[in-house]
Amino acid sequence: MIGSPNGQIPVLVLREGTVREKGKSAQQNNIAAARAIADAIRTTLGPKGMDKMLINATGDVTITNDGATIVKEIEIQHPAAKMIAEVAKTQDEQVGDGTTTAVVLAGEFLKSAEDLIDENVHSTVIASGYRLASNKALEYLQSLGISVSVNDEQTLLDIAKTSMSSKGVGEVKEHLAKIAVKAISRIAEKTDGKYTVDMDNIQVVKKEGGSIEDTMLIDGIILEQEPVNPQMPQEVKDAKIALISSGLEIKKTEVEAKIQITSPQQLQAFLAEEENTLKKMVENIKSAGANVVLCQKGIDDLAQYYLTKEKIYAVRRVKESDLEKVAKATGGNIIAKIDEISDKDLGHAKVVENRKIADGHMTFISGAKNAKAVSILIRGGTEHVVSEVDRSLNDALRVVADVFEDGKITPGGGATAIELAMRLRDFSNTISGREQLAVERFANALEVIPRTLAENAGLDPINTIVDLRKEHKNGKSTYGIDVITGKVEDMKNNRVLEPLRVGMQAISSATDAAIMILRIDDIIASKRVETPPKMKESPGFGEY
Repeated sequence: MIGSPNGQIPVLVLREGTVREKGKSAQQNNIAAARAIADAIRTTLGPKGMDKMLINATGDVTITNDGATIVKEIEIQHPAAKMIAEVAKTQDEQVGDGTTTAVVLAGEFLKSAEDLIDENVHSTVIASGYRLASNKALEYLQSLGISVSVNDEQTLLDIAKTSMSSKGVGEVKEHLAKIAVKAISRIAEKTDGKYTVDMDNIQVVKKEGGSIEDTMLIDGIILEQEPVNPQMPQEVKDAKIALISSGLEIKKTEVEAKIQITSPQQLQAFLAEEENTLKKMVENIKSAGANVVLCQKGIDDLAQYYLTKEKIYAVRRVKESDLEKVAKATGGNIIAKIDEISDKDLGHAKVVENRKIADGHMTFISGAKNAKAVSILIRGGTEHVVSEVDRSLNDALRVVADVFEDGKITPGGGATAIELAMRLRDFSNTISGREQLAVERFANALEVIPRTLAENAGLDPINTIVDLRKEHKNGKSTYGIDVITGKVEDMKNNRVLEPLRVGMQAISSATDAAIMILRIDDIIASKRVETPPKMKESPGFGEY
């Protein structure tokens, strides 16, 4: 019901059962829901952060402290909370790390805004001040960025290790960091002086069994399939690979057709022609110089016989995406017509071999020269361990890729957040009006990162923040919290580093989400219309 302008009979505008919430109540409701998500994952931040056990509706268990995974796995109902979940999703898609930081920042921005709303500062003023503060923070952050060369392998390793320090793979982060740096170095392409990294060129294969240390990088591609015939060679050195998008089999006609055979001689001639066709296919492959064949489609039994006879390693039913990766890795061309194949179309690799991994066989194509596509085989004792290694390695790959593309890093351990907070407080003194209050609260909210790191490490957060402010006022902009020693130290010297892009995206997306939630002053929720159960047809009344 909404009253008419002249105060007479109310006019029914909304569907019956619609729930409407307005003003401060709506804002408080949204802020509380958003903060609930931020508080839920706050304890996972940093190397001393805790893990979450997530159990979905089907009983599957996920154990992780990855912010993006947590908000993706939990079933969020409240629309404002979903907007905070989108912050984590965006952060993960854009930069691959810093998801927990982005969500915690968004929650703290809203908490600070709620205090201002209680002091009767209008939401639009807060939003305007937050936008001003965010733009200034991004400007300051750019100036704090430290340039780094892609040839500085040690720094790239440090960045990868920092991203994994909060994960459950901390003990083997050195091994995984080396894999991440090598993988990105292989696939990064330089164009007009700038690097671009296509993460699709990294294939990740997960297999339970062994230990995390058994995780390896392959300069090539791993295929889930084994040779079509066990009599084929199980290892081919100096492999010349034919990549075929069709199959080694007789094609069926596109239209329905019948062949009428009236005598045994005709049948024999028909079978002989089929055999010759398949034999010719194999001969074309052999004459091109190929000793390995990868087919996207099937391989006829007779073709298998001829391939085995010629000692050619053949795999069928290779996924199109895998075939494209093999082409990139080995420098081969994917062909559709076998009769047009030549030695120029063949890919090259040092070794193609059939290996038994866990309970199955896989084809390893390794030693590809100048491979622009690589594979990582992830091992671990259990499914949960393998999944966590996968998430950790993905973060490491992404942050190294960020540095390749941007060439800038910042110190971690809350050092950047404290420095930005200090500079923004100075900036707020140059602003007049109530927006100054919003900028000041925005600066205070940034300190939630070092404060949370201290809390999760069992340190006194107040003393830690005071010590950090003191060092930064003395010009030590790279000082942050070393949660291992529990002291305020130089993060640059301690090699706790992260890409500039991570901080930029976290502040940007957290601010956008906070402003969007603050500008909502009316929630209108329509009642869901339940679909009535389908009526059963009575005998004799099915048709009219």
